[in-house]
Amino acid sequence: MSAVHYDSYTEARAHLKDLLDAAEQGRVATVRRDSATTAVVDVKRLRHFLASIVPSRAQVVPEAGGWSVFIPGLPVAADGASFDEAIAEMIDALREYAEDWQERLLNAPNHRDNWGLVQLISFSDDEQLRDWLVGAAR
Repeated sequence: MSAVHYDSYTEARAHLKDLLDAAEQGRVATVRRDSATTAVVDVKRLRHFLASIVPSRAQVVPEAGGWSVFIPGLPVAADGASFDEAIAEMIDALREYAEDWQERLLNAPNHRDNWGLVQLISFSDDEQLRDWLVGAAR
């Protein structure tokens, strides 16, 4: 099968099942609206791809009888009495950052390039985020 492309959202809406089927199969699936073309991608495939190309760069350090986690370049950090508690707090902090990004940071010059990270956070469950943070196999 070949790529699926619709030149208007009206046409795409009329063929929504075909568009979604193509995306789920990993085929190229696009919709044009005015001068923009948007890709339709299966979430599991996109999450897997993002996890493989967006490094967490998380740094976990022992500090004052507990643990601290931070990601250089992001305004996100967490602390915990144990390693696992610090990672759990970092997952919560990442989710808060993703929410803030969606609401107000997406156009801020120092945050706009974090869209891939925000997508990864949004498409991941807590276990997947933990694995991404600590470098576990994907």
